[in-house]
Amino acid sequence: MKTLKLTTIALILIAVFTACRSQHPTIQAGSERVTIPFQSREFRTDENNFRAVNTGNSVDYAMARRIAMQNARTELASGIEAVVKAVTEQYADQRQVGNRQEFQTRLEELSRTVVNQRLNDVRELGTEVFREQDGRITVWVAIEMPKDALVNSLNDRLSRDERLRLDFDQHLFRQTFDAEMRKFQENR
Repeated sequence: MKTLKLTTIALILIAVFTACRSQHPTIQAGSERVTIPFQSREFRTDENNFRAVNTGNSVDYAMARRIAMQNARTELASGIEAVVKAVTEQYADQRQVGNRQEFQTRLEELSRTVVNQRLNDVRELGTEVFREQDGRITVWVAIEMPKDALVNSLNDRLSRDERLRLDFDQHLFRQTFDAEMRKFQENR
């Protein structure tokens, strides 16, 4: 009886430990490695440039390209927005701005306007086109926007804004922006 209980407990423990062991994914026979275009370091955001890579798919090449560019611009804008938001918060902390919430809101609105304008000036780094087995076209694009062009546009707009100009230190803003770009690059 005692041996039966010990054997049962041992079997339960073995079952639990084997079930909890991590499962390693296996590659099925006949699987093919897929290489995604533009994945090397030169196509990633760095200290000097915001970059994005994305894809579009359609039966029509022009439509696939348009979708890919729109997706890449959206991704680029998202990355820029994350950096600008962090810069705004850091800058407001460092400057001891009077009405901090109003300053941050105003700066973020101004930044969105500048980013939307600058997105028309992105530079295309590369395009790759694939015809899928079903005849559809897949287009991959890599784009970039220089950080300096964005910062210069922001500085220009900030210095022209009556309410923000009083609390604006161009040198501190540039330092804060550069620091956030380095953080953003490291986290990608």
